[in-house]
Amino acid sequence: MVIGDFDSANVQVPAGAETIALPPEHDDPDMLSALKAGWTRGYRDFRIYGGLGGRIDHTIANIQTLALLAHNGGHGLLYGERSVVTAICNGSLHFPANDLHTAGKANKTNAKTVKTDPNDQNTIIHGLRTTSDASADAINRMVSVFSHADISRGVTETGLKYELENGTMRSDTVLGVSNELLDGCPASISVADGTLIITFPFVAALPTFKTDVKATETLGPLASQVSALLNKSR
Repeated sequence: MVIGDFDSANVQVPAGAETIALPPEHDDPDMLSALKAGWTRGYRDFRIYGGLGGRIDHTIANIQTLALLAHNGGHGLLYGERSVVTAICNGSLHFPANDLHTAGKANKTNAKTVKTDPNDQNTIIHGLRTTSDASADAINRMVSVFSHADISRGVTETGLKYELENGTMRSDTVLGVSNELLDGCPASISVADGTLIITFPFVAALPTFKTDVKATETLGPLASQVSALLNKSR
């Protein structure tokens, strides 16, 4: 299925694909429209690619949609170059034991170096920039946690370099940045009441999710009409 307003698309839609064309001046971003369409078809687990690292407003909007999925009993993974972003609401995620050093080395070994500047210690590998093996190893372990809700209560982080038990996190207080997964140690992050945005390295084994939120039937109707908020005097 291909869905969107196609206002900036410069691609050929595959022959035979189901296509839903929306007006360019509708209320929802195309990513949200795609998630709504998937939800009505029974999907609750989403993988989103190409949604990070471009326009900052689109990045923020895509992170908000992760929270929307969590609020409705689903979950999504938003993939960037080195990191994955997800959200949990009144629930938890659990990482299996990882060997991040080996995973990072394997990823680097399999990558193709496309640009090397002898006067610059940075190297571009498949479009990814790394400064040293040590810093790359740290990136391959990095986990950060933010409160999307104004206040998130009962936040617990176990099996990480820094642990937290039954803590409180706020949307205007930075507490959970730059934690780390530990080699050979399973880890979990949970929140009793609230919503957390979580980032973790894409080389890590994917976590499993649990939530107390019952899945809803819909994320809302598609915004298939021109926005009623459109300035009529322009």
